[in-house]
Amino acid sequence: MNDLPLASRRTVPSVQDLARWQAADAAARPARLERFRARLDAAGFDAYLGLSRENTRYLTGFVLGEGEEKVAGDSGRFVVAPDDLVVLADSRYREQAAEECPGARIEESYYDLPDRWAGILAGLRGRDGGPVRRVAVEADLVSHATWSRLQAAAPDVELVPAEGWIEALRAVKEPGELERVAAACAVADAALQRLLPDIRPGVTERDLALQLEWAMRTGGAEALAFDVACLSGPRAALPHGSPTDRPVAAGEVLLFDFGAQVAGYRSDMTRTLFVAEPRAADLALYRLVADAQEAAFEMLARGVETHQAPTGPAVDGAARDVITAAGHGEHFGHGLGHGIGLATHEAPSLSRRAAPVVLPGPTVFSIEPGVYLPGETGIRIEDLVAFDASTGVLERLTGFPREVTVVG
Repeated sequence: MNDLPLASRRTVPSVQDLARWQAADAAARPARLERFRARLDAAGFDAYLGLSRENTRYLTGFVLGEGEEKVAGDSGRFVVAPDDLVVLADSRYREQAAEECPGARIEESYYDLPDRWAGILAGLRGRDGGPVRRVAVEADLVSHATWSRLQAAAPDVELVPAEGWIEALRAVKEPGELERVAAACAVADAALQRLLPDIRPGVTERDLALQLEWAMRTGGAEALAFDVACLSGPRAALPHGSPTDRPVAAGEVLLFDFGAQVAGYRSDMTRTLFVAEPRAADLALYRLVADAQEAAFEMLARGVETHQAPTGPAVDGAARDVITAAGHGEHFGHGLGHGIGLATHEAPSLSRRAAPVVLPGPTVFSIEPGVYLPGETGIRIEDLVAFDASTGVLERLTGFPREVTVVG
């Protein structure tokens, strides 16, 4: 795999980096909107109602923190029309919206979008210059009650569920987006390296998780990508378990799943470490999982060599076949990987259930095979990869070693 430029490996992004990324986003948004409006027009829609906070940030620049959408009411929701962009904001967010969305029209809305819906649409022009008649809606984020009230507020306007439209645009990463994911990876790498001397028998999962969070937050992360998972011994067989007060014991595995957030973009890494003397059975499982991950990397490398990207399910199958051949197919239940960016889990998907379409590029996703033996142990290795078959890019963004690591 190609190495990333040293500039991409900074642990703490500089003030200049943050300003450059912010400027890059502002410069990219008109083109993002143009691409999205072209899709709306081709599908025959006059407007689009967006509610995802990640989509809001991507297209408008308005930023809500993790979980803030639960208390923000309608603030942060947006409407895209052929020649207009409306961002909703109540008095708590109006000044922020005006600053972060200079090209948008800010409309006041508290928890009353249905009451304001007809007026918002009346201020827009449709594809043919006439009134708005057909609106695509991010329906998975709208309750049935709200949908019904929107329909009643503007009965002449057809509401049509839309899913994955902006997410498909977000899957193809701009250079500044890839830089931020790489920077978040570097923060996470350094944080785990700082933690290694403190891992010893007797320390609890919860204490280690807290120390790792502190190392990321003091090492350049503006936030966590998600809550830290620290699981020891048989609890490592819980793919998405949470840390407890269980003490770490010698001879056990210790699984960390964690990520940092830098300028809105996230990292995601899993490392399974060995406390004191590793057990032979655990080492054998580790080598199996590493071989499975390598099989996925090899398929991606062939795609780069031939400039023909594989599909997500095909890459999943390459890794899964290795684990299945070793008799552990039933112990690898989740997908091989997922895209990452403004959200921890986003397109593209590398799983058995993903659509059989070739991977886009440039993009970034995880490769995370695992084997979980309930009540015994669990092994997972996860790295983030930047990939673009058309330009020959295959770069592992996660820098922490993948080799067997013994601690304590």
